Amino acid sequence: MLPFLQNKSMHSSPAAPRKYLCRTNRKIGLCTLTVLLLITCVNGAGAKPTAAASQPTKPTDSSSVPFQTANNTKNAEVTKKYQLPKGKGFVYLDEVIPNAVYDLRYYTGDNFIGERIDGYNGPFAIITLRAARALKKVNDDLESQGYRLKIIDAYRPQKAVNHFARWSKDPQDTRMKEHFYPDVDKKNLFKQGYLSSKSGHSRGSTVDLTMVYKKTGEEVDMGSRVDFLGPISAHGAKGLTKAQRAARYNLKTAMVKQGFQPYSKEWWHYTLKDEPYPSTYFDFDVE
Repeated sequence: MLPFLQNKSMHSSPAAPRKYLCRTNRKIGLCTLTVLLLITCVNGAGAKPTAAASQPTKPTDSSSVPFQTANNTKNAEVTKKYQLPKGKGFVYLDEVIPNAVYDLRYYTGDNFIGERIDGYNGPFAIITLRAARALKKVNDDLESQGYRLKIIDAYRPQKAVNHFARWSKDPQDTRMKEHFYPDVDKKNLFKQGYLSSKSGHSRGSTVDLTMVYKKTGEEVDMGSRVDFLGPISAHGAKGLTKAQRAARYNLKTAMVKQGFQPYSKEWWHYTLKDEPYPSTYFDFDVE
């Protein structure tokens, strides 16, 4: 007889002693508790540990901006497709300069829009071979001084530039204003030369970069973060410390020496003077 039927029959019989009923109920309770404990142990033995998942993720230090970034092109979930335009001389920059640091922020939300930008399907720096070879010389030069290049952006599809244009027309979307353009009205970003309907990046030989210390990997203080849209980002900006001016000068000297042209409003932006496609704007995806 099943325990619960047995218990019921005892209650229905007036001759059943009270002591026997209590003893039977205790046995049923102990059996039920034992079964529950066994089920819990079996389930626990097969479960995977979740301690690592419960640990909070520390935000990556990116010039003290309080949101997380992706800091490495060697992403286990995203692999290169190797579908670069045939015969055009484009390469993956990390295959030419493997010891540089790569932080492709348009693949992440760590940029002035706050979301992944159209055309960035992978965290990769693509550039013309001519520009890549020149950048390798820059990196070699800086390494001898205790620094390395940190690449933020290289080739940029035209569709990404179009994304910037659409965003600029939405006056309600100012989620990243505090971090990237606190002193500039969003509607004036094109007018003031911070954004353009055509970008040198789309020609394949323009790069956004900074320097890190070779020993620690920490970014050198340049006075503003990359892509900060404001007067402080200009070459020769007022309000910089002596060390910040020296750091910008050091980067500029190394870049100009290898044939790169600086952009006056952005200390991080350089274009190879002898670029192979001075009037061609590409639109293939970064992947």
